[in-house]
Amino acid sequence: MEFKDYYDVLGVKRDAAAEDIKKAFRKLARKYHPDVSKERDAEARMKEVNEAFAVLSDPEKRAAYDQLGRNYQAGQEFRPPPGWDSGFEFSGRGFGDANPDFSDFFSELFGRFGARDSARGAAGAQSRFSTRGEDHHAKIMLDLEDAYRGATRTVNLRVAQADARGHPALAERKLDVSIPKGVKEGQLIRLAGQGAPGMGGGQAGDLYLEVHFNPHGRYRVEGKEVYAQLPIAPWEAALGASVKAPLPDGVVEVRIPEGTQSGKKLRLKGRGIPGNPPGDLYLVLEVVLPSAATPKARELYQIMARDLAFNPRQQLGV
Repeated sequence: MEFKDYYDVLGVKRDAAAEDIKKAFRKLARKYHPDVSKERDAEARMKEVNEAFAVLSDPEKRAAYDQLGRNYQAGQEFRPPPGWDSGFEFSGRGFGDANPDFSDFFSELFGRFGARDSARGAAGAQSRFSTRGEDHHAKIMLDLEDAYRGATRTVNLRVAQADARGHPALAERKLDVSIPKGVKEGQLIRLAGQGAPGMGGGQAGDLYLEVHFNPHGRYRVEGKEVYAQLPIAPWEAALGASVKAPLPDGVVEVRIPEGTQSGKKLRLKGRGIPGNPPGDLYLVLEVVLPSAATPKARELYQIMARDLAFNPRQQLGV
């Protein structure tokens, strides 16, 4: 996927004021609108212009785009870093479908942040006396161990604000958040009254934190199920053994069946993400060979090669 330079699409500088962005959009819309344009690629160019304007005219999207794209150029191979959007606080529902006319680049960055809670805004506008504040959403990254034990974490959020000329800037705020035991990937944690303030005495909106887990060197999470590699020695695999396996909530002793091969899974019922019911944890066994770096080790391998007469490629016919 190629990086899109939205400023280049509109022909404005990166520090352009909001009014300059609107003027550039109107000028290009008159040039490329399919109903009036004589340009051969008018429809495709108009889609690009609409997409660029959708990002740069929105202070929240523009601030996120600026921070992510400062080290990229148009056409450069691009993949957003994992968790790049963690901690960005978006107004409205925040988790909507991307415009189908927009590119995969836009969908990758803003597909989950494209919608606004327009129904609530319209209802509030009809009230003469008070309006409830808009709900906000943000993505947060947690450690898997937090889901097993529960925790209180300080969450740093970045909120986009626009100055008098429409330049976006990120303000930071910190919140102490109680992480419930058994929280799952994608689950929303609601913080009442932490969204946008109300108007005319109306109550504040809520803040919804969408939970995601930090990449872990040992564990992989799928819903409520957890997977982990467990290295075992060749003699443990061949003869069977009882070995200790570290888990997110402690250490457990498991039985390795005789004749185990790499890739075999051991299911530990109820040791996945806590809940009612809890998930399961799967240990994926991996047979690890000792090094033959010492004379004694080489001698043992030579004895096995001579006496076992083992051909792991026999089923391949060679």
